Amino acid sequence: MTVVESLYRYPVKGLSPEPLAQVTLQAGKAFPGDRAIAVTNGRWTFDPTATVAHPKTDFYVLLLHERLAQLATRYDDATRTVTIAQDGRDVIAARVDDAAASARLAHWLRDFIGETGTPEVVVAPPWLRFTDVAVVSVPLMHSWSVINLASVRALEDWIGVPVDPMRFRANIVIDTGRAWEEFEWIDRDVAFGDIRTHGVLRTQRCLATHVDPATGDRDLDISGAIRQAFGHPDMGIYVEGRSDGTLTRGDSVRLI
Repeated sequence: MTVVESLYRYPVKGLSPEPLAQVTLQAGKAFPGDRAIAVTNGRWTFDPTATVAHPKTDFYVLLLHERLAQLATRYDDATRTVTIAQDGRDVIAARVDDAAASARLAHWLRDFIGETGTPEVVVAPPWLRFTDVAVVSVPLMHSWSVINLASVRALEDWIGVPVDPMRFRANIVIDTGRAWEEFEWIDRDVAFGDIRTHGVLRTQRCLATHVDPATGDRDLDISGAIRQAFGHPDMGIYVEGRSDGTLTRGDSVRLI
């Protein structure tokens, strides 16, 4: 039986995940607390009233700045505080609703990755999430990302070295036991626990997956290997929530 192996949110785009034991989800809404905060790259000013999402290259992300993987971050929802640790030691903490504190955080990140410009920490308004597919459509912006460990193992077998599934930065991790089975869920309904979802898009992988999430080294050509081995650029899928509910690690996963 396929079950939910792990759950993750990524409060700050491009920074580290937070594992979850349980999450309450709503139909048509984003994965709670996921990619709700981002740091601009200093070349533009965020407009929270704008109706068009920005591409990931307008933010500090692993695609462009692999050193970000060397940082461990956590977010406290109650105090709206982002804390960044390096080598096991907290180095900076800031409330994202405090302009001066968030500016210090943005500038610390700028200096850490060796960028220029005047970045800003931005917090998404309710309609927005800083997901990679935010620029495609609003429904896709609020979809949930899924990785199948069986597909990751197929890639490992072809490359000949371990591939950390965290390279793919998914919200929901499953293991169907059969590689690429998740691709069969596109345009079909899938139940995660008691929550009905609909498979909407295969996830095309970019150069961010080349970065080892444990070391920050750009060490494997993951996207190239997927293309060469399997004839497509994809790993994982996006699903849209079609009902409300609470999802817990260990819940069953089944095609409806």
